[in-house]
Amino acid sequence: MAPAGTTSGHSRRQASSRRRDGIQRRDELLDAALSCFSERGLLNTRIEDIRRAAGASPSSVYNLFDGLTSLTLTLLARTFERLFAHVTSRARAEDRPAAAIRALVDGHLEWVLGHEDEARFMYGAMALEVATAQREELAELKARLAVPVMEHLASLAGQCSQPAWPASTLEFIVLGPANEACRRYLGGAPVDLAGLRGLLPEVAWKSVSAFASAPAREPTAG
Repeated sequence: MAPAGTTSGHSRRQASSRRRDGIQRRDELLDAALSCFSERGLLNTRIEDIRRAAGASPSSVYNLFDGLTSLTLTLLARTFERLFAHVTSRARAEDRPAAAIRALVDGHLEWVLGHEDEARFMYGAMALEVATAQREELAELKARLAVPVMEHLASLAGQCSQPAWPASTLEFIVLGPANEACRRYLGGAPVDLAGLRGLLPEVAWKSVSAFASAPAREPTAG
């Protein structure tokens, strides 16, 4: 009989191996889904198409995902994580408010241009109707992912009187024009997205600084 410690260690190694295999299979399915969505479009892709593209068995697919919606939302979450990691690293590399805001916008445009399939999927998936609980989960994920960059911007706020906007408002003001340009570019419109990298970051900072520098209004006489 093998010593108890040996049996326990073997079980842990087996469990670790299964987890690694599960993570690898999950990523293979997500990569296959992205490829299928890029080739067929979101609405024309079946989970069977993804399974075949990944070379996975039906059981392995449904062990990891409840269905196509679950797989799509998991891919969307992974895409958010990758995008936020990139823009956060760009913004946190700057130690002045103006440079950080500009880097945030330029980083977004840079990522889209370098990952067009993921970006096209992301914008398309965000336009799909999903259940309320799923929308709330995605909103919570985005809020968590935004914490590091928001904390960095807050740490720079002492250098100027930046408006104390929540993350959602900052996204609308700072990334609104960039998001619209990306949607149109990825949809095939004649948009020079690379050229806009020279303009939109400055537009974003001007929008923020205009509010930051606005003088307080005098109270109106009664």
